[in-house]
Amino acid sequence: MRDLSENMDMNINQILLIVLAVVAAIAVVGTVIAQVKRSRHSELPWEKPSAGAALESDEEAPLEGEVVEHGAIPLPDSGLGAGSGSSAASGAQAADAAQAAEGAAVGSAAPALESPESVPSRMQRLRARLAKSGGLGHALLTILSRGDLSAADWEELEDTLLLADVGLESTTAIMDSLKQEAKIRGTSDPAVIREVLRTELLRLVDPQMDRSLQLTPAADGVAEPRTILMVGVNGTGKTTTAGKLARLLVAENYSVLLGAADTFRAAAADQLETWGERVGVPVVRSDKEGADPASVAFESVKVAGERATDVVIVDTAGRLQNKAGLMDELGKIKRVIEKQAPVREVLLVLDATTGQNGMQQAKVFAEVTGLTGIVLTKLDGTAKGGIVISVQREIGVPVKFIGLGEGADDLAPFDPAAFVDSLLS
Repeated sequence: MRDLSENMDMNINQILLIVLAVVAAIAVVGTVIAQVKRSRHSELPWEKPSAGAALESDEEAPLEGEVVEHGAIPLPDSGLGAGSGSSAASGAQAADAAQAAEGAAVGSAAPALESPESVPSRMQRLRARLAKSGGLGHALLTILSRGDLSAADWEELEDTLLLADVGLESTTAIMDSLKQEAKIRGTSDPAVIREVLRTELLRLVDPQMDRSLQLTPAADGVAEPRTILMVGVNGTGKTTTAGKLARLLVAENYSVLLGAADTFRAAAADQLETWGERVGVPVVRSDKEGADPASVAFESVKVAGERATDVVIVDTAGRLQNKAGLMDELGKIKRVIEKQAPVREVLLVLDATTGQNGMQQAKVFAEVTGLTGIVLTKLDGTAKGGIVISVQREIGVPVKFIGLGEGADDLAPFDPAAFVDSLLS
């Protein structure tokens, strides 16, 4: 009997050991699976959601509680809100300044705010840089400086325009006009051809297009932030451009808020926050990597409205134009924002060196989001200036800003006449 009891005790102990071993094994497997999921999320952020994946409806998408505001440094009082003339904005900024002072850490110093370069100053500087960068203008003038143009010169001129991404239709129109004028005037004098070329380039760039940002207050007097949505593919400098645009608007005395809706890359929100700190612009971001970008965009516009901010710039994740799920998500972001305030501008940030690939990108983004303008980056030091003509002709929206360098103030409104004159100077 005693032996039987001892055997039963041993069996129970063995069973308990087996159960504990199984529980431990399950815990280990669960940990491994979680680590694999996290590693895949960090390595392939641009693949989420997968192409064709069903998105939550705009109504069902919950706002995430971890969305917080960072770097709420008030803008200087001098000239505050001059862009909108809103006295409410000044009051809100003053209240925020008092709160920031009360909550400041002991011994911490407020970062020194930079003074962005004025728009006229940066346009003059960038115009000079464009003229010196060579590229398309240098190639054209080299051909025109040869004297009376031969058949080979005319062919080289045409090839130069095509290589500069002017586009086939626009190049054909320019060449037909140049040859017709040369025939009518009975000369191929370089000075005459140059003047005709200037006229044709200016006509194709189209000075009549409205290149201003739509930032006027609502006609019915409703106080709402004017929202700018930044879109584009990976690597075009979209987040940097959002920061530079904020600087430019601050220089024009607008109060600005930045929304970090690129939640796939924590570095993107950090980068945007750094841009904001330099000129006293608050940033709304999520502390959770991979958070719903529509939630961050919604919260950004909400905070901007509560602070009576003039303009909110929402940065979005770079997305491949051939990924249907990602493009659908971008449309969702826009719809969610418009539950609070209309999106005034959708700016596509386009790398000027991408040529016809950039044209395909622009077409897809135009279909999904309804583009209102284009920002051309990396235009300096290349012969790709013709993309200004081709992208406007294909998409039907104006180039509103150009970037000609890596400096913080190397972004300026696009001036058609100055652009053409710089090319041919």
